[in-house]
This record gives sequence, structure tokens and C-alpha cells, in this order.
Amino acid sequence: MRVVASADHVLHRPAAELSGSAFVPPWECPERWERVATALLATGHPIEAPDAAVDPALTARVHAPDYLDFLANAWPRWRDSGGIGDALPSVFAVRRTSERVPGHIDGQLGHYAFAMDVAITAGSWQAALSSAACADTARRRVSGGERAAFALCRPPGHHAARDLYGGYCFLNNAAIAAQGLLDDGATRVAVIDVDFHHGNGTQDIFYARDDVLFASLHGDPSLAFPYVLGHADETGSGAGEGFNLNLPLPHGCAAERWHATLDAACRRVQEAGAQALVVSLGVDAFHADPISFFALRTGDFTRCGARLAALGLPTVLVMEGGYALEAIGANVAATLAGFESG
Repeated sequence: MRVVASADHVLHRPAAELSGSAFVPPWECPERWERVATALLATGHPIEAPDAAVDPALTARVHAPDYLDFLANAWPRWRDSGGIGDALPSVFAVRRTSERVPGHIDGQLGHYAFAMDVAITAGSWQAALSSAACADTARRRVSGGERAAFALCRPPGHHAARDLYGGYCFLNNAAIAAQGLLDDGATRVAVIDVDFHHGNGTQDIFYARDDVLFASLHGDPSLAFPYVLGHADETGSGAGEGFNLNLPLPHGCAAERWHATLDAACRRVQEAGAQALVVSLGVDAFHADPISFFALRTGDFTRCGARLAALGLPTVLVMEGGYALEAIGANVAATLAGFESG
């Protein structure tokens, strides 16, 4: 399977993230990418750079123009305002506050962020653009006839909504790949999100649309980040009613129940008549992941890959979460091996 990755990922290296009342080293770190890249090279998967920047017109079909302008200019605005260190919000645009975009960068950060787990640094925008370019290149390879391609994206993307960032995500790589597949001629695309955390951003982007089916299996949002979305009764709105499938799972979810839930998601993809598939591939359902609570082992990711391959669809796999550094490479390699043998 073709693997697309960019060395620009290292440009995004926040000093810390807020956990409770303390700043701690970020769980989402460059070492994650390095562990995966090493494992894939060792298993015979050459890595290539994206062959072009992502088309701004494509990105603008996924994200709001004002949000993209904010991301592109947040760092210089932060520095020009006298900001010290990485850029983090100090206020949030919560319910019953104005929908107006503040003029000051402090207010803008809180307007566009939904969490304080990711800071904007000098290289964050370039890293996000290159990450999206990896997903876009993988999509073009699949549209060009390859069975599947894997985008080793960093920063990840599935928490990035139409006009919000958080959960370590700025641009929604999976949504950009899905929109690109539609632009290439698919009439319906499915996104299956197997990351432990709900892909609230992908849900937000496609919630009122019927050309993209979003199916996610994830930790119960009453217990797990992002907390505010991911419940089973969120099924879409307007034309998108019935095209959003949330499959929340309990604390300690065992492998057999997880695989049965993946089967349910795959059956819904078949029922929807999807012509192409995007997989938000997080491997944080692993039993030893430090910020998750499922019970999968490495072999379960092999089985996951094989089940996804059994759908028989042109497939773009996009890297999302996974924070057990000692196992992330093996778990991603196992998923790709399962897919390739499926």
C-alpha cells in the first residue's frame, strides 16, 4: 500500500498541553509520527512525500473561509499582539455570547477553539497544510485507480469542524479526502472513524448532507473526549438525516464487542451504496493507550484492516490518534497488513 507523509509535521511542536490545572508534555507529539514511519518502513512500505499542496478551493469546500484565514494568520497576529510562548485561548465563545468574531487575537483564539489541548505555534499552519496535502495525495492515488493508500497525517484532523479547532486538530484531513473523492465523481462516500475518540469535526462538516455517510465507533461521550458530541441519537439533519451513525461504546469495551460494532458500521456503508471509503484510522482503542479505555490488542487491528478491506471499496486511510508510543507503529502496521491481506 502506498504511504504518503510529510516531514513538515515536525514544524508543529507545542511545548505543552493543559491537563486539568497543569501543563504537561503533549500526548500528540512528533514521536508518534516517527514510530509509525519506522514501523511501516520495516514492513516494506516505502514513504513518499505529497506531490502537491492541497487545493485551497477544496479546503474551502470543507472549512469556513474566515476560519481558514484565522489559522493562516493566528501566529503572526499572536506575536504582533505581544503574545509570549505558544498561542492558547484565554476566553471561549460559549452559549449566550456573541457570534461576532473578536478583533483581538485573544478573542479569536477562543472563538475558533473548542478545547485547550492544542496550542498554535510558529509552524502549526504549515504542518496542517502539509498534513492535509498527504490526505489529498492519497485520495488522488485512489481516484487514479489504486485500491488503497495511507496518509500518515500529523497533525491529525477528525476533531476539526467546519470552523473550530481542538483535539489536536486544525484541518479535517478525512473530510478533505472525502470531499475530494466526491469531486472526482463519486456520488456517495463513506467515512468510518475507528479512533477511540468521536470524530466530532467530521460529523459537524457532513451532518446535513447525504452524499457522505459518517459512521463512528468510539468511547461513550458522557465519559470520553470530546464529551459534547457522539451520542447515538445524533443521526443527521435535513438531507443528512440517517447518514450519521454514532456507535458509542462503554468503558473497558472488549475486542469482540468492538469488532461486532465495526461490522454494524460496515453493513451501514453497504446499505448506503457508498462508492468510496475514507477511514479515520486512530489506534487509540489499544488496551494500553494512556488517554483511552478500550481493550484491543495489536492483532485486533489486523482484523480491523481485513474487515475494512472486505467492503471492496477504493479506500483512503488517514492517520488520526493513538498515544501508546511503544505500540503505535505496530498497531498501524497491523491495520495495513490486515487490509492488504483482506
